[in-house]
Amino acid sequence: MFFSSKSIEVVVYQAAKKGLVGLGVVAVLAGCLGGGNGGSAVNPSDSAPTAAFELQVLHIADMDSGGNLVENSQNISAILAKFRAEKPDNTVFLSSGDNYIPGSFFNASADPTLQEELGVPSAGRGDIEILNQLGLDASAFGNHDFDQGTAKVLNLIAPQTVGANTWRGAQFPYLSANIDFSGDANLASLADPANDGQEASSLAGKIAKFAVITVNGEEIGVVSAATPTLPTITTLNGATVSPALDGSGNFSIDDLAAEIQPSVNELLNRGIDKIILLGHMQQITVEEQLATRLTGVDLIIAGGSNTRLFDSNDLIRAGDTNQGEYPKQFTSASGEPVLLVNVDADYKYLGRIVLPFNEDGEVIVERLDPAVNGAYSTDAAGLAALGLDANDVKPEVAAVAQDILAVNQALEGVILGSTSVYLEGDRAFTRKQESNLGNLTADANLAAGQARDELTAVSLKNAGGIRGSIGTILVPPGGTGAAQKLPPQADESVGKQEGDISRGDIERALAFNNGLTLVNVTAQQLKDLLEHGVSDYDLAAPQGEGKFPQIGGMRFSFDPTAAPGSRVRTIVVNDPDGLGPLTGPQTVYSGGQFIGSVNQVFRMVTLGFLVGGGDNYPFPMTNTDRVDLNNPGDAGFAAEGFEQQALADFLEATTTRDMPFSQADSGADITVDERIVILTNGRVDPLPQ
Repeated sequence: MFFSSKSIEVVVYQAAKKGLVGLGVVAVLAGCLGGGNGGSAVNPSDSAPTAAFELQVLHIADMDSGGNLVENSQNISAILAKFRAEKPDNTVFLSSGDNYIPGSFFNASADPTLQEELGVPSAGRGDIEILNQLGLDASAFGNHDFDQGTAKVLNLIAPQTVGANTWRGAQFPYLSANIDFSGDANLASLADPANDGQEASSLAGKIAKFAVITVNGEEIGVVSAATPTLPTITTLNGATVSPALDGSGNFSIDDLAAEIQPSVNELLNRGIDKIILLGHMQQITVEEQLATRLTGVDLIIAGGSNTRLFDSNDLIRAGDTNQGEYPKQFTSASGEPVLLVNVDADYKYLGRIVLPFNEDGEVIVERLDPAVNGAYSTDAAGLAALGLDANDVKPEVAAVAQDILAVNQALEGVILGSTSVYLEGDRAFTRKQESNLGNLTADANLAAGQARDELTAVSLKNAGGIRGSIGTILVPPGGTGAAQKLPPQADESVGKQEGDISRGDIERALAFNNGLTLVNVTAQQLKDLLEHGVSDYDLAAPQGEGKFPQIGGMRFSFDPTAAPGSRVRTIVVNDPDGLGPLTGPQTVYSGGQFIGSVNQVFRMVTLGFLVGGGDNYPFPMTNTDRVDLNNPGDAGFAAEGFEQQALADFLEATTTRDMPFSQADSGADITVDERIVILTNGRVDPLPQ
């Protein structure tokens, strides 16, 4: 768990919500939350007070999960145009972060064929230009925005001229109230304190704690905050985030609220009484707790968790499930209503909520309209439901998206393996249980480790490194039957047959392309690592955490109801010395005790990211037997020692079209999993004791 709670005193400003009609709206950006488009938690009431002002908030988050960004980004442009036309003077469009992620879509923007759209092609600029063309007003920072360091952030958001060509940069500001850029050589100049509180339209390509958007005479303030866990999950270089994590990797929700509240207060003191908070907290429970601790915030748009919130008449895509009500309702620290929204990733849904405010700047919850608010699907069915089709797509968005598609289609013709089953990479599965894709990539890493050192016995990676599935979700004709999860489908244009796994499939699924590292771990350290991976496991939560382990060369069982640190019940290493099961699998831990010495050493292949403390994994700070398999300066697809090439090599060595990978995923049925055994509902531990 990353957070704790302690009481703090919240200062309530008399200026807030006290007859400040027409003085303004504040939007606080913190993470990436979304919304829904049909039935909400309340129904509009004719007896409710008339709204003094209405604000339409359109929102997105987390374009980072390997989904169909090409189609979705084009379609969302049509829906945005329709909703803006309905309320042309009262609309803001915001992102709660993770606007891009390293991977094939990101990398395609470096291709020279994108010069016409980008001016100066460079990886990731297509992602930013799509947001420019969509008319984004402001964005929060997400963790993936920093994955290639702050120099890359500068490259993406600041203008650049090379010869006669110019990259115009982000035409919107990035905001964060709790990230300090003053010590970062790359971004300090963009984060001038004088930017704070300025009009967002004047801050294109700049960074501020908060900004103002004027809508129909109303000032809309914008503040942002990101998860304090950033130092453990991304690359901040000289930037720092507050509050700092404690020695156990936790942070206080109240301390986080205390970092955000001063920016809100500055806006309140200017008479701005309508406030939206965008947060990128990765766990929606954090934004939920912030809702009750902050004063002066009307709407929180969450981010990073990919939580799908819907109301009763939202059109839900095939394969998606409803994970909560849109909007969620809370009461602020000063007793006023606070709404919370979130949408899924990759432009799959456009969140829409129309906020009716009274003369005191409070949301009239009885006036929320379930026929208007909600999460709007951006697939073909979603367009059709709104009377739209492909002809309504904005041409400038399509130009960028189609050029990226053309670059990536070449990757689809590079066939590296074959599967007869859908390879499950959705975070709802990989962060809660073993998955067939998790097993496959962990085994591929193990093979890469053994190729370098034959003594390599076990493989461990974090589920957060899996960014998408390999396969296709098919909706039966008529849309009334259950969606089918199928292997990759054929693409005759590039010679791809059904079941073929392409370079593009691998790049999307393993977008981070983490470097591989060999380390020695003792039996005690192996247990500690697995305990850490399941320490925050909650079977009832819709999604788990990125640190959940996916493993190879071993099996383990754990009891999620036991106290963290004491959940692992059994650990079995299949081949302790890596030289073949001469004596069969070895039970390392069982029944609360080690079988053999706690100092027995196992050679492990893992991710350099984790060895360096990523996701707070407790690897020893010094390890004289560490061997990095990769050259950090050579991280392309074909580079040895990285995850993408490891999976490609493994597939080429173990599969053909006649003998494809065939381990079907267990889906939601955790009772049949054999590699990671979750002891629930009386399940007897099947591992050798």
